[in-house]
Amino acid sequence: MPEKSSMSDGLNHEIVNKSIPLEYASQRLDAVLVKMFPDYSRSRLQQWIKAERVWLDGVLPRPRDKVIGGEMLELHIEHENLDESVLPQDIPLDIIYEDDTIIVVNKPVGLVVHPAAGHADGTLQNGLLFHEESLNEVPRSGIVHRLDKDTSGLLVVAKTLKAHKSLVEQLQARTVHREYQAIVFGVLTAGSTIDIGIGRHGRDRKKMAVKPEGKQAITHFRVIDRYRGHTRIKVNLETGRTHQIRVHMAYVKHPLVGDQTYGGRLQLPPRCSDELKEMLRSFGRQALHARKLGLIHPETGKNMEWQAPLPDDMKALIAVMEADIEQEVEQNEYSLDDLSGEYPDEYDE
Repeated sequence: MPEKSSMSDGLNHEIVNKSIPLEYASQRLDAVLVKMFPDYSRSRLQQWIKAERVWLDGVLPRPRDKVIGGEMLELHIEHENLDESVLPQDIPLDIIYEDDTIIVVNKPVGLVVHPAAGHADGTLQNGLLFHEESLNEVPRSGIVHRLDKDTSGLLVVAKTLKAHKSLVEQLQARTVHREYQAIVFGVLTAGSTIDIGIGRHGRDRKKMAVKPEGKQAITHFRVIDRYRGHTRIKVNLETGRTHQIRVHMAYVKHPLVGDQTYGGRLQLPPRCSDELKEMLRSFGRQALHARKLGLIHPETGKNMEWQAPLPDDMKALIAVMEADIEQEVEQNEYSLDDLSGEYPDEYDE
């Protein structure tokens, strides 16, 4: 049978005909397909074999079958277009970097990453589809990781299937560098590492909880600045569990300022300024920002890193905290060292 060139029988369905190279003789079919079609993951190719989308010389094979080389392969590629309900929308995007392979976006507070219950549209995914129509051919419009609605900061988006596969593999291999900044309750004297599992909350399915038997979750944090009753920290993630930073910091009794889900009762330092009291009462989202993102570029193989400045609300909160501690120093003739750690970690209003 002569080898045929690629053809398409529909918008989402492409049929590719190729002969198996002789040098792949005696290798498993699924492993051979990974080499022949590097844009697709092994798990996806295995799914296509099991779904009868792969034929060898007119016969349906199994993933573990060995090839002999020279067989005619017919692969029915299923392009994973988005659900028709996810439509392009003209949503302003703060794009930090873009090339033919990836997009790096600085997500603002309040923007949901992709449609979910209660957020059918108006999401980052809708905006990405408007910005780049070809993302309709990449799973989830190229979104490979996400941030909570009320967390700001950097996200990377894959523009091609090859880039999508590479970024997913990098995330799984924990080679994507993600650095956050957060403001937490309590005065921390030093940084630490939290290594304990996270799983779905036993009663509230919308929440996560620390569970030693849950999925491994590792969070490293270091102190940047200390205030009267709060600490600004730098956080690095080894893993990417849902709500990981928020859950871990609450677990060690230093929840994030403004966290409506894990923060508990509002806590105010004694004798703090009226401005700080008002700021803490009105800060309506977790004080968390994905500030740095580093990865290996899927096409060039180069290490790349981007930074996004703190959003205005966190800058304002920090400014008020700094003014509050300066006021205490002036009024009581303390030094900043005297104030560091003066108060216990938690205060109830």
